[in-house]
Amino acid sequence: MSTARDMVHVPGGEFVMGSDADYPEERPAHLRRVEGFHIDRTPVTNAQFAQFVRETGYVTTAETAPDPADYPGADPALLVAGSLRFTPPPGPVPLDDYRRWWNYVPGASWRRPQLDDAPAVDDHPVVHVSHHDATAYARWAGLDLPTEAEWEYAAHGGAGGTRFQWGDEFAPGGRAMANTWHGEFPWQNLDPDGHQRTSPVGAYPANEFGLVDTIGNVWEWTDSPATASHHAAVVGTTTTTATPSGTRAATGGAPASCCSPGGSAAPGAQPRKVIKGGSHLCAANYCRRYRPAARQAEDVDSATSHLGFRCIRRT
Repeated sequence: MSTARDMVHVPGGEFVMGSDADYPEERPAHLRRVEGFHIDRTPVTNAQFAQFVRETGYVTTAETAPDPADYPGADPALLVAGSLRFTPPPGPVPLDDYRRWWNYVPGASWRRPQLDDAPAVDDHPVVHVSHHDATAYARWAGLDLPTEAEWEYAAHGGAGGTRFQWGDEFAPGGRAMANTWHGEFPWQNLDPDGHQRTSPVGAYPANEFGLVDTIGNVWEWTDSPATASHHAAVVGTTTTTATPSGTRAATGGAPASCCSPGGSAAPGAQPRKVIKGGSHLCAANYCRRYRPAARQAEDVDSATSHLGFRCIRRT
């Protein structure tokens, strides 16, 4: 295992976690304190993940056929190794059915992540990784996945107090500050920087801690159990999903947001974790989750073309 890593020290501190101004699951805004830690400056890249696979022989969730016992009632023809890829429709579509832009693609994985089936690019964030995969990588590296509070504090660059990582204006002076969707989702992407999907890590400005891509590019796994709101987190209520999963087995389930299919919030067998930061699919006309306070639940076995992670080392 390589020990060389580009990590940033984040001093402990208190910050305002959550938001009362946006989606219900972000409420209530409240003071939270975290202890100091080191965190990856960038999301884990394809090159870093490839090293892990070479040294361990690890096989990801997306590269493993689902166990039919875990998905009773699923179409057996769908229980093949693969993952979800975003496919833009040719024109405007109703926004109430994510199946119009998400497709379960047999053979899709971190190795060939995007629509054109081209090999993964070394300096792009690894995607098509489940929570299981992210955890396995972190353990191999002698690290951990961040909690939601640690991730949000780091993304804010400290105490926060602004809607976005960089201030209260989404595009100050017309400048794109993160890799998000520009245009009408899900069919028209007018990204001024030419990024139709993931972008190289560090293509956009760093925050006050020196971290890049905490907002946009790819959603990032945390190790915090998903809850319906921060209030639910206080009282200890977690969110699970029905079986079969809408992501892993490509059956059933309601979307958790515009840009992540997720599963339903009904009680079931699949635990869920919080993901943070939004992705290149978050859009002003539908999913405004390109903010540090944004959060959503994701099945731990989910793997999609816009979901990655970064690691921390607690000090």
